[in-house]
Amino acid sequence: MNQIPLVDLKAAHAEVAEELKAGFDRVLAGTAFIGGAEVESFEREYADFAGVRHCVGVANGTDALELALRASGVGVGDEVVLPANTFIATAGAVARIGARPVLVDCLPDTLLMDPQAALDAVGKATRAVVPVHLYGQCAAAAELAQRLPSHVKVVEDAAQSQGATRAGRSPGSGTIAATSFYPGKNLGAYGDAGAVVTDDRERADLVRAIANHGGVAKYRHDVAGFNSRLDGLQAVVLRAKLARLAEGNAARRTAAARYDELLGDLAAAGRVTLPATAEGNVHVWHLYVVRICGADRDTVVGKLNAEGIGAGVHYPAPVHLTGAFGHLGHGRGDFPHAEQAADRMLSLPLFPQITAAQQQRVVEAFSDALR
Repeated sequence: MNQIPLVDLKAAHAEVAEELKAGFDRVLAGTAFIGGAEVESFEREYADFAGVRHCVGVANGTDALELALRASGVGVGDEVVLPANTFIATAGAVARIGARPVLVDCLPDTLLMDPQAALDAVGKATRAVVPVHLYGQCAAAAELAQRLPSHVKVVEDAAQSQGATRAGRSPGSGTIAATSFYPGKNLGAYGDAGAVVTDDRERADLVRAIANHGGVAKYRHDVAGFNSRLDGLQAVVLRAKLARLAEGNAARRTAAARYDELLGDLAAAGRVTLPATAEGNVHVWHLYVVRICGADRDTVVGKLNAEGIGAGVHYPAPVHLTGAFGHLGHGRGDFPHAEQAADRMLSLPLFPQITAAQQQRVVEAFSDALR
C-alpha cells in the first residue's frame, strides 16, 4: 500500500540533502557547535524574511514563548490571556514562569482567538495576551495591541505561521513573537529549535541574555537566565530550508485550494466544514483542518490510517480539559467553540510536495470513511 503521510519529511530532506552536507562540513571544520557564523547568518536571514529587525535563535518553540513573555515583563503571579484551543505548550510556557493562564474561547469560523473575549478577560493582574496564529494564519494581534491597556503586552505565538501575514503585517512586527522550528513546521529543523522575533532591540537583547544563562558577556550575568541556544548544525538546516520557504508556502496554498475544490460536494452536503481564512490574511497552511459533521471523528481517522492515509487530530482536547490545567477550575461547556472544534477536527495530509493524485486519493478515502 502506498502511504501518504501527514507531512512528508523525507521529500523535504531530499531537496536539501547535498546542501546540508556542505554546511555540516563547514560547522564541523570550524567546531562552531553553539552559535557561530551559521546561527548569525540564519538570524539575519530569518529577520529579513519575517519583516522584523531582530531574530534570536533558541533551543525550541516553548522556550521561545517563555523568553518572549519574560522579556515582556511577565513574572510570578501575573496573568496571561490565551486561547483554550492551542497546543498545551502555549499554556505550559506561561506556567513555567509562575504566571497563570487565563483562557478564552475562539471564533467559530476561523478558530482563531476571539479578540473581544480576550479584551474582556483582561484584569488588573494581566501582563500579556497571547494570540495564537493557528494552522497557518494570523490572529488579530495588531488589533489587540491597539486596544489593550498600556501595561498589557501582546506576545504572539507564531509557531505555525512562518511566512503568514495579516493586513500585510508579519508576526513580531511592532510586538514580539515566538516561533517553533519543530521538524513538522513549515520551516522545520532536524530536531528542536525556535526563535523570538521583534522590532524591539531592548527586548531582543534581553531574550538573548536570558537564553544564555543571563549572560551579556563571558562570566558577566546581569539577569537570571537559563540555557536555550540554537546550535550551528540546526542553523545549517534552517538556512537551506528558509531559502525554499516562500516557494513551499505557495505550494501549500495551491494544495489547500485543490482540497477546497475536491471537498466541495461533501461541504455542500453538510458532511464537512472546510477551513475558513480571515479577511486580510495570507495563509501558509501549516495544516489543512476540516470539521466532520454527522460522523464519529476518531472512527474516520482510524479508517483513513488503515488505508495508509496519515490523517491526524490537532488537538483532541482544549487546554482546560487536560489534566495538566484542571486546576484552573474550568469544565466542559465553558468554551463551547473550542470544545466543538476539538471533538470534530481532522487534519488531512498537506506538504509542499503533495501531488494532485495523492490528494484525489485522500479525498476518495475520506469520502468512503464518512459513509
